[in-house]
Amino acid sequence: MNTDTKQWPDLASRSLGGGVVYANDELFADRENLIKPGDPVFQPHTFGNKGQVMDGWETRRRRSAAGDGHGDDAIVRLGCAGVVRRVVVDTSYFTGNYPPEVCVEACGAEGYPGPAELAAASWTTLVPRSAVAGDARNEFEVAVEQRFTHVRLTIFPDGGVARLRVHGEPVPDPRLLPATIDLAALENGAVVTGCSNMFYSSPANLLMPGLARVMGDGWETARRRDDSNDWVAVRLACAGSVELVELDTSHFVGNAPGWARLGYDGGGLVARTALQPDTRHRFAVADGPVAEEVRLDVYPDGGMARLRVFGVPTAGARAALADRFLRLLPGPQLVVLLRAAGVAAQEADRLASASASASARAGVADLPMAARAGFRLGSSV
Repeated sequence: MNTDTKQWPDLASRSLGGGVVYANDELFADRENLIKPGDPVFQPHTFGNKGQVMDGWETRRRRSAAGDGHGDDAIVRLGCAGVVRRVVVDTSYFTGNYPPEVCVEACGAEGYPGPAELAAASWTTLVPRSAVAGDARNEFEVAVEQRFTHVRLTIFPDGGVARLRVHGEPVPDPRLLPATIDLAALENGAVVTGCSNMFYSSPANLLMPGLARVMGDGWETARRRDDSNDWVAVRLACAGSVELVELDTSHFVGNAPGWARLGYDGGGLVARTALQPDTRHRFAVADGPVAEEVRLDVYPDGGMARLRVFGVPTAGARAALADRFLRLLPGPQLVVLLRAAGVAAQEADRLASASASASARAGVADLPMAARAGFRLGSSV
């Protein structure tokens, strides 16, 4: 488990594919602003048809009961489902119009439910109704060991929130992982465990999905004035047989590294090699060595846009991913999954019981053979 909170990604971010699927009101400012990746900004005396333009989500002043009669709410589909570790309700620039109190809940859902289905879902409290300050980053630690797909922010009674950050550990659905995956992808569970320098930008950017759009989307170090070099270490999503590596210097034109090397816990994957600026370099890896951790060394310094390590998870690693996924599912979602897999209703309810210990909850061994195939598991698991 990664215990460095600085490396927990924002699971709700638009950069990871998050989306705001519902808000009961967004008259003054759009709900989508909640999950924008950048820090909120403010330009005074900038007025539109609905008043001062605010970089956040803002509802009208409540004059009558709406919904449950207590507050306004917005539902966010997480870009990466996972275990939530910390929530930040950022009210930056909302001074006379911030909500005095908020609460945050979460649920786990199969498939792609719409607002009506989510309204009927079983929600778990992550942050109980709590006071917040205006024009501030209000941080809340979360201690719920479950995998969630959606979060719901409720503000009391109304007002504006600039950003909602949902920091946590991605937990991929093994049923959706093909035979070959990017073992270094953040959305698959990879995490940065250390680096020599992050002066300009975070090394976690290396693991983000998609292509970098600008230089700031990558990892860039300060200029070195000594004889050493910069590096970053990554724990892969799981142990896997590496087939292909990509070292991407896109958008780094005058500040790309001159050379790079990629090693792993058993040796080398890519020997020290010269790099070109603004280029996606791809290297086939012979013999498919099994790696769990990698270290990227850049010489002497500079910036990288992305690191990709494509490989095939080992049978044991894939079974471990499936077990962790199942044991972290909220009870209602696990019941739906088990029943769809052919487990009898009474047995599914027992295996998903909230009172059951983690070790007593359903694992891959409890799945019918047909369901194990959906997790790409062999009959021996």
